[in-house]
Amino acid sequence: MDDHSLHKCMNCGLNMDSNDDVSLCSGCLLDMKTPLIQFENDEFKESLQYILEFFKSDVHAAFDKDPAARSIAEVLTSYPGIKAILLYRVAHLFWILKIQFIPRYLSDIGRQISGIEIHPGAKIGKEFFIDHGSSIVIGETSIIGNNVTIYQGVTLGGISLKKVKPHPTIGNNVVIGAGAKILGPVKIGDNVKIGANSVVTIDVPDNSIVVGVPGRIVSRNGEKIPRIDLQHADLPDPVLAIIKRLEDRIVSLEQKLTQEDQELFENTMGLGI
Repeated sequence: MDDHSLHKCMNCGLNMDSNDDVSLCSGCLLDMKTPLIQFENDEFKESLQYILEFFKSDVHAAFDKDPAARSIAEVLTSYPGIKAILLYRVAHLFWILKIQFIPRYLSDIGRQISGIEIHPGAKIGKEFFIDHGSSIVIGETSIIGNNVTIYQGVTLGGISLKKVKPHPTIGNNVVIGAGAKILGPVKIGDNVKIGANSVVTIDVPDNSIVVGVPGRIVSRNGEKIPRIDLQHADLPDPVLAIIKRLEDRIVSLEQKLTQEDQELFENTMGLGI
């Protein structure tokens, strides 16, 4: 065989046929060692218990937040959000064990069957519900609290290549409307509602709602959002509110000008001019 048709194994240096697509020879591939699983890891034990607990809470959340849910069989087999989150729970367990291939593979399977991409490194609390779910992306360092509802097209994405936490942190009792994008290491507080198609790049305080591009924070004057709140379309329009204030101001100025003109006319008539 011509020497030009050979290349070397990147591990042992053995000559390989250039037609091979792999960078390791068969001997090195067969000798690959799998990582040692440390079952005494406290975080592993805790996460294993959480899988069972979260399984119940995730399924219950589907019934609490979707009036169309009729049976457990229907939810488990027909809800892409449930399939994605259950696969994520298992993948996250392997991620904690530092076995990267298995959780990433499970994540890819979840994306193929549900259209939802959840990185196994993300941390997600209980009572998490994804409604419909197509085209959702949740990044590796995302942290999501309890009782969070996400609609289709949502992205929790990063904006930096630096070795820092590039993804958002979401609090408890949060609703994220369809198509919303939360980008960067921003912090979303508790009891927050994010409107459909909003783009959020700044921190959001508790008991607030966000709408628009870029997202504008609209306070609810301390009014706590209900624990189960699916009205992600029932949102104020801050632009409309500004226009309304401008219209009111114009009307006030016109009335004032009319009154001044009337007073000037009366004074002029009184002087006999």
